[in-house]
Amino acid sequence: MLKIVPVDNAKQLKSFIMLPFELYKNDPNWVAPLIGEQKKFFNPKKNPYYQHSEVKLFLAYLDNNVVGRISAQSNTQHNKEHKENIGFFGFFECIENQAVANALFDAAYEWNRYRGFTSMRGPMNFSVNQECGLLVDGFETPPMVMMRHDLRYYQKLYEGYGLTKTMDLYAYLSERNEMPERIGKMVDILTKRYRVKIRSLSKDKKQLRKDIETVFEIYTKAWEYNWGNVPMTRAEFDHIVEELLPIADPEMVFIAEVDGNQAGFSLALPNYNEVLKVMHGHVNPITIVKALIAKKRMSSARVVTMGIIKEYQGRGIDSIFHYHSYTNGLPKGYFKGEFSWVLETNAAMMHVAEKLDAYIYKTYRIYDKAIPQK
Repeated sequence: MLKIVPVDNAKQLKSFIMLPFELYKNDPNWVAPLIGEQKKFFNPKKNPYYQHSEVKLFLAYLDNNVVGRISAQSNTQHNKEHKENIGFFGFFECIENQAVANALFDAAYEWNRYRGFTSMRGPMNFSVNQECGLLVDGFETPPMVMMRHDLRYYQKLYEGYGLTKTMDLYAYLSERNEMPERIGKMVDILTKRYRVKIRSLSKDKKQLRKDIETVFEIYTKAWEYNWGNVPMTRAEFDHIVEELLPIADPEMVFIAEVDGNQAGFSLALPNYNEVLKVMHGHVNPITIVKALIAKKRMSSARVVTMGIIKEYQGRGIDSIFHYHSYTNGLPKGYFKGEFSWVLETNAAMMHVAEKLDAYIYKTYRIYDKAIPQK
C-alpha cells in the first residue's frame, strides 16, 4: 500500500535525511552530506530560509518502507523580486517507480495549489542559492562542492509526471597544469585597458568583515537582473558566510575595483566534496583522519559564484577573475576547475568559459508544472 506522509517528528526527519544513503549505496559518484549538517538545515530555528518562507517535507511509504521524499516550499523572496506567484519543490528522491514519484509530486503540487500558486518549479533545495537543478547529463563523475548528483532514471520520473523544462544550467570543466601564455597576455591587456584592480579576501579579521560587507553589496547589485535570482536576506547571507568561511581559501576569493569603485567579486571554493566522499556522512575519529588525508590530496576547485555590477560588465572582468582563480589555485594542486552553474541563455559567460578551454561536462535542468486555479 502506497501512502504519503508529512514529516512531523524527529523520527520521520531522520528517515527523510537517511533515504538517499539507501538509494545511492551502489552509486560510486554520490557524495553523502554530513548528517549533522542536514539536521541543522531542516531546523527552522537554525536555517534563516524559514524566517521568510514556508516549507513542508513529505515521505512516501510502500508497504511500510520509506521509498521516496520531497519538499514543497514557498519563496517569498523570489516572488517579490520577479513579481511572480509560483511555488517550489525540492529534495526529491525516489525508487524507480512512476506511481511513487507521481504521489510525491502530487503532494508538493497540492501543497502549492492550496496556497494559490500558479506554477510549481524545481528541484530547488530550497532556492537557487543552494543546490538546484536535476542532473540530466554528466553522471560519470562526482559532483563538486554545493552541486547535486541524481539517479539517471529521475528525468524519466519527472517528465512522466508532466513536468517540463524551464531552464538548463551548465557546469563547465577546465583541466590544466599550467595557464597558457596567451591567456595571461589577454588578461594583462584587459586589466590595463579598463583599469581593473583585483585583490584577494583579506586575512585580517577587521578588514575581512569589511570585505564581506563589500561582497554582499556587490552580490545584491550584480545579480538583480539574472533569471531566477533570489536576493538573500541579511540573515541568509550571514548564515552562508558562517558556513563557508571555514572551508574558503582567502586567496581564491576576489574583489574587483575600477578606478577605486566596487565592480565585482568572485568566489571559488576548494572542492570539499573530495573530503566528504570519504566521510560517508559521519563525523568520528576514523572519518576525521580520512578527511585530513583527503584534504591534502584535493585536486579541484569550483567557482561557486561571480557577480559583476551592470555598468562594469563587458570589460573582461569575468575572464580576469577566472585567470586569477587558476593562477592562485594551481600552486595549491587544483588543476581541475568547475565554473558553475551557467544559464543556457548566458552567452557571454559561456563564451568566457570556452575562451579558457573549458567545456560543458554536466547539465542540470529546472522544471515547471502549471497549476490551474479552480
